[in-house]
Amino acid sequence: MNTSETLLLVADSDHNANMLYAVGMFVPDPFIFLCHRGRKYVVMSDLEIDRARKQAAGCTILALGSYQKKLRRAGVKNPGVAEVLPFVLREKRIRRVTVPFDFPHGLAVLLAKNRITVKSRPGNFFPEREFKTTAELRDLRAALAIAESGMAAAMKALRASKTDRARKLFYHNAPLTSEVLRAIIDTEIVRAGGLASHTIVAGGNQACDPHEKGFGPLRANEPIIIDIFPRSQNTGYFGDITRTVVRGQASDAIKQMYATVLRGQEIAFKQMRVGVPTAEVHKSVEELFAREGYKTGKFKGRMQGFFHGTGHGLGLEIHESPRMGSNSAGMLKAGQVITVEPGLYYPGLGGVRLEDVAFLSERGPRNMTRFEKVLEI
Repeated sequence: MNTSETLLLVADSDHNANMLYAVGMFVPDPFIFLCHRGRKYVVMSDLEIDRARKQAAGCTILALGSYQKKLRRAGVKNPGVAEVLPFVLREKRIRRVTVPFDFPHGLAVLLAKNRITVKSRPGNFFPEREFKTTAELRDLRAALAIAESGMAAAMKALRASKTDRARKLFYHNAPLTSEVLRAIIDTEIVRAGGLASHTIVAGGNQACDPHEKGFGPLRANEPIIIDIFPRSQNTGYFGDITRTVVRGQASDAIKQMYATVLRGQEIAFKQMRVGVPTAEVHKSVEELFAREGYKTGKFKGRMQGFFHGTGHGLGLEIHESPRMGSNSAGMLKAGQVITVEPGLYYPGLGGVRLEDVAFLSERGPRNMTRFEKVLEI
């Protein structure tokens, strides 16, 4: 955070990744963070102040309550964070601040009324977030291990399932639905120290919509996409993994589509080198799919083929910089952590997607994902 600008955040760190990155601790309510002349300040409530002194490394902790007392003496009836903010800035003789692009409009107006210039920073508020440190890589590996534990629970349940005459799967003598399998995955993730959100278990044609969570009975002999992206309860970092499986026997068409998606992932890994444009990696996957006869476009009013990006950055948010897609800009750089997740989707056949996580060093990408890839189980 070495910058000549005064950086300002007002947010909670439970949901705001920039604030969590800045202070390194979870706080459920909005608070003030300042980085001014190389020093970091946090204005914290009495409820959180003792914990902040232990956990907010490198920050000078200021008591919200003491500022509220001063404002009450000055005639402000119920001073909160909004009223304290301009008071703190005036106290430190700060007349200009740089804020994230999504900074609350009401607070920006309030600061302007107090003759404080507010400048928004587009793009990454902390550009260094894109380049993972050794400590962050450790946290990402732990988050990925949580995701893999959920995937292992899913595979165990699928292998133990039985099939009726209508090809519906049963588990412990009850229908195995997307909802049931998702509950098995999410429960295991909690046990492993993660928080699951919108886990995808989509079978058959449901999987042709890449963000469809999935619902209803799962069936044998058709592809099931399982996409798990939990957040570590301890650090806030995300894991992300996708596998496509068939309980039983896959058709030749699905086997071919799976093999092509796997090759697409392998090609993406080969293309990922420092200095390579992100769009070029995506294009190499598109070209493979086109050569193999997998067309992309609208058919009967819906998209089919390969119509999402090849990958995205991963960290304190599930989708970070960089992006690897047809319209993405910039080049790959050392220190980035990126998912690699090509997919193909055709109504009538179903969908196939495979996703691993790569760390990009000067020597090339290193696959951080350890979980096996098996189509038929």
